[in-house]
Amino acid sequence: MPLPTRDGQSNLVNEHFAVIYTPSKRRARFPDNCVTVYDNDLEAIDAAEAGEDLHAAKVVGPSRSSEGFMLYYLVHWLS
Repeated sequence: MPLPTRDGQSNLVNEHFAVIYTPSKRRARFPDNCVTVYDNDLEAIDAAEAGEDLHAAKVVGPSRSSEGFMLYYLVHWLS
């Protein structure tokens, strides 16, 4: 699944460091209610708790899906 296109002149869809609540790391997109954005990678890594299904990642978003949901797209896992 391709990532949303980023416009350098706009801040509508940007890369963020985040913690994602997910029991599995197999998905590539996540609803915004499962994503908590942090200022930097170290904060995200510190907040992650694998035993609680909270995983640090770099994401792009939010972007509105065709179904009307706000989604973040996985760039890569940090841990």
